[in-house]
Amino acid sequence: MKKLRIYIDTSVLGGYFDDEFSTDTKQLFDEILRGEYRLVISDLTEKELVNAPDRVKTLLKDLKVNFEVISVTQESIDLATDYIKEKVVGQTSLDDCIHIATATINKVDLLISWNFKHIVNVIRIRGYNSTNLRNGYSTLEIRSPKDLINYED
Repeated sequence: MKKLRIYIDTSVLGGYFDDEFSTDTKQLFDEILRGEYRLVISDLTEKELVNAPDRVKTLLKDLKVNFEVISVTQESIDLATDYIKEKVVGQTSLDDCIHIATATINKVDLLISWNFKHIVNVIRIRGYNSTNLRNGYSTLEIRSPKDLINYED
């Protein structure tokens, strides 16, 4: 079976060290390290990490995680701008929209985030996917790490 390509945003990397999210985030990274998923980040994620604490900035390197880096393109920015025009979220959420658009255009299987306000929110997800379909793209599965990890013993 084909391994799912999962795109993570910066909130997942920060969640590794956050008391509220660390248990589930660490379990997700254990599954990634076991090869259960193919990890994808974007150059926007790399840019956001520049101002992050060192332990967040170097997490992927420290864990020796293999990952694919995809690029933000003008097409991504145009689709992200459409999300805002459609009032899925406000202008201040442009970077969140760019993550979603970049993942959509690159046909990842899932976008994983701890951002419940602007990303992992059923109303927002419907808005993103409605805009995707109107623009000729496929829908994007958006979930939290808690929804993805395997709870089997």
